[in-house]
Amino acid sequence: MMSFLLFSGLLILICMIYPHLPFVLRGLTCTFSGGMKTGIVGRTGSGKSNIALTLFRIIDPTVGQIVVDNDISTIGLHDLRSRLSIIPQDPTMFEGTPRSNPDSLEKFTDKQIWEALNCCQLGEEVKKKESKLYSAVMENGEDWSIGQRQLACLGRVIWKKSKVLILNEDTASVDTATDSLIQKTVREQFSEATVIAIVHRITSLLDSDMVLLLDNA
Repeated sequence: MMSFLLFSGLLILICMIYPHLPFVLRGLTCTFSGGMKTGIVGRTGSGKSNIALTLFRIIDPTVGQIVVDNDISTIGLHDLRSRLSIIPQDPTMFEGTPRSNPDSLEKFTDKQIWEALNCCQLGEEVKKKESKLYSAVMENGEDWSIGQRQLACLGRVIWKKSKVLILNEDTASVDTATDSLIQKTVREQFSEATVIAIVHRITSLLDSDMVLLLDNA
């Protein structure tokens, strides 16, 4: 199991450009135990999404330490990011096909692709298309709904089988039915993973083992 320790994680947004801005996270100390699901809530601007950014080292703490079994500042960016998975707030699909989107390097068989599509509730939708796995997908997935793009992103991380999954307000723009599908899939496919859910809907907290409330007051 993997575990998190966020110790005094202080950071400044775009600190090289605006060094006069206040810290977004101040004195944050908490532990996310391996295999548990933690929900993160807080008002807009409280720093929820910045936790995800620091985990992937898109921005680094000004003070403090983030540990994923080891101090992440000592891990190469490629190694670190290859071991974490995220479903972003704004889902992205690439121009290509349902087959190439999650597997651009063609590491998996068609059977494995179908299994993952079925797991993320997109199998039936892809089967309706004339060319099925090899149907065209427009740039940014514009011919797919936001909910379908969210499910496609979920399918992408199912293949990766990461021990750590971050959900960054992944259901903020989808209807309650799609929200339920995503929550059900996460429960089934990531039951042994460490899940950090930055949530928009309070109902998304129902499966959480712990809730972290951020406040920038």
